[in-house]
Amino acid sequence: MPFKRSVMNVPVDEAQFLSLLLKLMNAKKTLEIGVFTGYSLLATALALPDDGNVIAIDPDKEAYETESPIIKKAGMQHKVKFIPSDAFLVLDDLIKNREEGTFDFIFVDAYKSDYLKFHEQTLRLVKVGGIIAYDNALWYGSVAESESEKEVVDDLIKMCKNFVIEFNSFIACS
Repeated sequence: MPFKRSVMNVPVDEAQFLSLLLKLMNAKKTLEIGVFTGYSLLATALALPDDGNVIAIDPDKEAYETESPIIKKAGMQHKVKFIPSDAFLVLDDLIKNREEGTFDFIFVDAYKSDYLKFHEQTLRLVKVGGIIAYDNALWYGSVAESESEKEVVDDLIKMCKNFVIEFNSFIACS
């Protein structure tokens, strides 16, 4: 049986890259929008110093609970604050509670159609010199290929490709 990749989980090499990036920038306060089962969340928590923390937002508490025992087994539960909610509501609350410019690193892995809206809010929350990273910015290479070059087979990639292209164009012009 051939291996089928999951487009919902962060790949191992991406998690390792995020971990390296967090360590290089000495990040302490991070935010993750879109958690799914929490693999990237665990990689983030492991990369942070002992007094670091990550706020993780996802409306699907059941998916997060898949990873929760592993986060606990790794001894990282003290670094993770999971908020089962709509991310826009939580981001609004963070802004209202004067958290603007306080996050070292923000990782966005949520609805691709909302990336532009997330960008507006995360720009307010990240500190000067901080990093906002977006999952699937290359969308498995499909964003660089014309329709005639390759047929996108995966329905999720096909559905979100144009949102990612639009977001990338916006970022490139900013």
